[in-house]
Amino acid sequence: MNTASVSLGASVSSQSRFAQLALAAFLGVFVMGFVGFSHIDAVHNAAHDYRHSMGFPCH
Repeated sequence: MNTASVSLGASVSSQSRFAQLALAAFLGVFVMGFVGFSHIDAVHNAAHDYRHSMGFPCH
């Protein structure tokens, strides 16, 4: 690891961290709201099958 990569990682601003957190929260709400409760059977079943393939219980 060189010095440039160490100083680059340490210089992340709090505004950038907030933007990343807000984007992650929005993505989570979108996935839970749209995919999890979708009335479109293909979308809902795809999310359901993915949960089973990853080993997450959902019933």
